[in-house]
Amino acid sequence: MDRTEGKLAIILFNLGGPDGPDDVQPFLRNLFRDPAIIGAPGPVREALAWLISTLRGKSARQNYAKMGGGSPLVPETLKQVDALMPLLSDRLPGQEIRIWPAMRYWHPFVEDVAQDVADWGPDRTVLLPLYPHFSTTTTGSSLKAWRKASGLETHAVCCYPLEPGFIRAHAELIRTSWIEAGRPDNTRLLFSAHGLPEKVILAGDPYQFQIEQTAHAVAALLPELPDWQICYQSRVGPLKWIGPATDEAVCRAGADGKAILLSPIAFVSEHIETLVELDEDYAELARSSGVNSYTRVPALGTTPDFIAALADIVLAALARPSGLAAAGGERICPQACTTCPCALNEV
Repeated sequence: MDRTEGKLAIILFNLGGPDGPDDVQPFLRNLFRDPAIIGAPGPVREALAWLISTLRGKSARQNYAKMGGGSPLVPETLKQVDALMPLLSDRLPGQEIRIWPAMRYWHPFVEDVAQDVADWGPDRTVLLPLYPHFSTTTTGSSLKAWRKASGLETHAVCCYPLEPGFIRAHAELIRTSWIEAGRPDNTRLLFSAHGLPEKVILAGDPYQFQIEQTAHAVAALLPELPDWQICYQSRVGPLKWIGPATDEAVCRAGADGKAILLSPIAFVSEHIETLVELDEDYAELARSSGVNSYTRVPALGTTPDFIAALADIVLAALARPSGLAAAGGERICPQACTTCPCALNEV
């Protein structure tokens, strides 16, 4: 078959989020019943998922109410679909292309999307996570769900922490946000990523290493902002998590007399962790910590450089044999990252 013809399916993996208040508790239960999130035996995990979702349901509904009652993640992903489609159509003339969002814990579920894609009957399929950094708890979980639901041969991308367009998009948003804030003196740039329990990293998960790679690459494009730090947000539960925690970094910046410029380095779409946790909770913490300038950089969304990077990643994946690989086609994680898909011979 001519590679410029035929039917091409592209699947965008993400977490998902509740559509409305009634969906919040079942969404949380789906999240915590995933063995990639809670590794306890099945019956124990199910009981914990019910308990956690019940205990956290009320406060979570209050937070989602601030965004209209549900998560903006799927609408934001659909905007990315609309932005990506014309780029791919231009670069793959003759291809019939369809792009599906596939969410892990709420509609449209990975399993349902897999059936829709199978019914459409593509000649080739690309699995593209909207998690730039691989973790067994995110991309790994979505890939496992896809493989269980679908027998389609695929070109799968495991990560793209150093993709040039991805890095440029972050750097330009950070620079623009700093300029629009008036170029405050003595600014500390905080790269905030979703945290993970430390035991996940100690078990060989490459997520923290890849976050560090991204932060260093973005910072290298921002010589005007030499004071920067990586931190981790969204800690829950009693386990020890990787750090430093974002709230600790905010307080430290206040103690050091710094202005804060905060970039959600691991998030490509606005959702509860950016619109509530960063924009409200940490903004208030910054004020109470004596920070006189707190600026939150937007998530990447449909930033042209980022959407162009996604198109580049799709084309590079199609140029390789089917299977799973990092965007550049080569392993970037050190040998200690034993759950890197490349280390598991899944490339």
